[in-house]
Amino acid sequence: MTPAHSFSEPTNTEAIRVIGRFEAGRGIPDAMRSDVRMLGALLGQVLREAGGDGLFEDVERLRLATIQAYEDESSDAFERAAAIAESFTIARADEVARAFTCYFHLVNLAEEHQRVRVLRERAGQSPSTSSGTQNQAGSPSASSGTQNQAGSPSTSSGTQNQAADTVAGAYAQLRTEVGDAEARRRLEGLRFHPVFTAHPTEARRRAVSSSIRRLSELLTQHDAASAGGAEEHRARRRMLEEIDTLWRTAPLRSQKPSPTDEVRTVMGVFDETLFTTVPHVYRRIDDALRGEESGASAPVVPAFVRIGSWVGGDRDGNPFVTASVTREASQIAADHVLRGLERALERIGRTLTLAADDTPPSAEVTALWDRYAAAEPELAAELATRSPDEPHRRVLLTLARRVAATRHGDGAQGYARPEELLADLRAVQASLAAAGAKRHAFGGVQHLIWQVETYGFHLTELEVRQHSQVHAKALAELDAGEAISAQTEEVLEVFRAIADIQRDRGLRAAGRYVVSFTQAASDLANVHRLARYALGDDAPVLDVVPLFETFADLQAAPGILAEVVTFPQFRERMAATGNRLEVMLGYSDSSKDVGPVAANLALYEAQEKIARWAQESGIELTLFHGRGGALGRGGGPANSAILAQPPHSVDGRFKLTEQGEVIFARYGEPAIAMRHIDQVAAATLLASSPSVEERTSRAAERYAEVAATMDAASRERFFSLVKAEGFASWFATVTPMEEIGLLALGSRPARRGLSVESLEDLRAIPWVFAWTQARINLAGWFGLGSALDAVGDADMLSEAYREWPLLRTMIDNVAMSLAKTDERIARQYLALGDRDDLAQLVLDELAITRRWVIRLTGGEGLLENKPILQRAVQLRSPYVDALSLLQLRALRALRSAPEGPTGSGADAEQQRLLLLSVSGVAAGLQNTG
Repeated sequence: MTPAHSFSEPTNTEAIRVIGRFEAGRGIPDAMRSDVRMLGALLGQVLREAGGDGLFEDVERLRLATIQAYEDESSDAFERAAAIAESFTIARADEVARAFTCYFHLVNLAEEHQRVRVLRERAGQSPSTSSGTQNQAGSPSASSGTQNQAGSPSTSSGTQNQAADTVAGAYAQLRTEVGDAEARRRLEGLRFHPVFTAHPTEARRRAVSSSIRRLSELLTQHDAASAGGAEEHRARRRMLEEIDTLWRTAPLRSQKPSPTDEVRTVMGVFDETLFTTVPHVYRRIDDALRGEESGASAPVVPAFVRIGSWVGGDRDGNPFVTASVTREASQIAADHVLRGLERALERIGRTLTLAADDTPPSAEVTALWDRYAAAEPELAAELATRSPDEPHRRVLLTLARRVAATRHGDGAQGYARPEELLADLRAVQASLAAAGAKRHAFGGVQHLIWQVETYGFHLTELEVRQHSQVHAKALAELDAGEAISAQTEEVLEVFRAIADIQRDRGLRAAGRYVVSFTQAASDLANVHRLARYALGDDAPVLDVVPLFETFADLQAAPGILAEVVTFPQFRERMAATGNRLEVMLGYSDSSKDVGPVAANLALYEAQEKIARWAQESGIELTLFHGRGGALGRGGGPANSAILAQPPHSVDGRFKLTEQGEVIFARYGEPAIAMRHIDQVAAATLLASSPSVEERTSRAAERYAEVAATMDAASRERFFSLVKAEGFASWFATVTPMEEIGLLALGSRPARRGLSVESLEDLRAIPWVFAWTQARINLAGWFGLGSALDAVGDADMLSEAYREWPLLRTMIDNVAMSLAKTDERIARQYLALGDRDDLAQLVLDELAITRRWVIRLTGGEGLLENKPILQRAVQLRSPYVDALSLLQLRALRALRSAPEGPTGSGADAEQQRLLLLSVSGVAAGLQNTG
């Protein structure tokens, strides 16, 4: 989040005074302030050119009024702002909403640009100085509310903050605790495994994201230009043109994307960032660990990143994801990675102009060339002519040709599997090293090796997910021996698709099969039975992963797992993988089921029991965390969450889902992606250190009674709301839940066949999204105040906040969630429901929770222990208020409209305004679901 500047320079004395006072003492870095001022001025110019002075003045009137209302808590100031929002014609309200949304996109861009600027300035610092002081200077990991997506405060992990901040720092601490050999062993076993999903939480259109990315490049060019020079003028002119494009681009999708569209969208992140960034992460860590030795000998850093994907594989509740889509998703990903490897091999190969006299090839490299020359004499002759005395160059370019043949499906000349390419690259590396060209062997060639080790020929490890009830229904048909339905045939075809992908691209390309709503061991055995029905003895190799989602399922998980590992198919697979087992935990549905407090405690308890069982059973456990971006879905700073996990539940392996706006916020910009991966990997490495495990274990034991009290009180409070008669329909009335379903965010439906009379099948995303839009954020905090009240002992709770990582993480996350609430706005939404009892229950819990969080975190207001984050939220809030007032206006009109056909006349205009405001609020808060 960034400073609240006008869309252009203020033109009247009152505006100058109000804005000046609002910005005073905020401590915003000068460079960022300059960026926002410039971008705001350019947007103001676009608004004048596109809509005339009237549009610009109306935007400024509402902006000024919401700032005044934010500073003045009187009802009069708020009512003045609301009256301005109500006074616009529907057409003008539409334009004003679009203007504020554009402004947020530009503000978000300026913030990201500042984070990158700070990262680059800090790039030369050593691990010992890379954290701690950064929190006073606007560190990217602690600078704003976007930390929900892109990092976390390095101070959130207590005394381990500096070591947890980078892999190099974490490794240094490990060495002091467990010794060199054990620290090296743990580094070699490090694994960070983000899994990209197509859950519909990205409110921006792809066209908007592309425009913002082009603006980012222009802002970088502007930074590099000489002040007042031709290049600076050119950059500003092009930025003005791009902002005009942003303004004129329809902010709402006209139709939902297909699953294939979603696959191609995610591929953009790989092409633009991850493919080249991840090896640079490895290199930077190796540089930090080994100094001048890095690049001159074999690295100590393994290729510890693996990228998974549900995009094109997750069919739970999405009828549009079929077996043919899964095949296509795998093919698209393979094409992208093979193109990337081909280009990388050509680029590195062209630089290896090392003469044979000084750098003679090994016998193995000579044999590689001879085999290729015999198989492809014409192409070999061409390469020999271009590189007559450069054997290593020739061979790398032949490898590029073989990768191209692989991409084109040429089985004779291409590679059958990535291990073959790895063997060839290692032969080249060994030859270069033996000839004395170690910098080349462990420089560019090592980067190629890291890329193949990380991505193979598949790029993403595609995972299938399906609901356990779908499997049960299919088996009932198959066991009955009757004609099977189209749905059951599709279930069987998925296994055939997995088998085809494994045959073409290896076992890593596909094989994990996630069973959502796992409630019994038989739910997992059913997957193997279906695979045999589909292919008999030719069934694919499967790692069946249980997903425990509800409160009851989490409690039952240890018993289910103990039974599962006795099944022959599981025993056989675990024996082949070194006794490995993966278990997925769902944060979203458990939180919607029992409330955020009880869900967090249940998740901790489940992890603790599963980890203990795995350790006693000699099983190498990987817990897969189904976390969303929003706090109500398990979001929040990843590294502090990792350091709060139970002992032995991490053990150097961390896997989680990444979705929607989170993917682009964390991985869309190279410098930010590098920082995020380094931070999360560091926490993953450090989480199993004796000091961290002893701390979390001791705190969990000491505060077990506190946890039990909080659990019971929070669940009772949560149930008093969600189980109240008529709650479901009330929720649909006081939030834009129904309207959110009209946004074309993703291919998957928002519901599993739901009516507003029941919340049982409402997906967690619209549950969280709707409360966020209403500025209540209830899914992230409701019940915590009552839980803390039930404990009552403020001194003990303050001590627990300092010593108990789980409680500290929970309260810090709730503080962020509460900071983004606005009680005056929330009251307006709650009033739509004509249920004073439920509205008062929400407001009372909000007051209790706010009071306790402030008391435990210190100070007079929320986030005073995180001043940069506090300032960022405060600076953005008035602008979000403007969009919320426009949304309320539209929502009231829709709620009061007489029954009749939808999608026409005034209702359609109000609906469009509401959806525009939804997109804008999502951009302003940088949270959806």
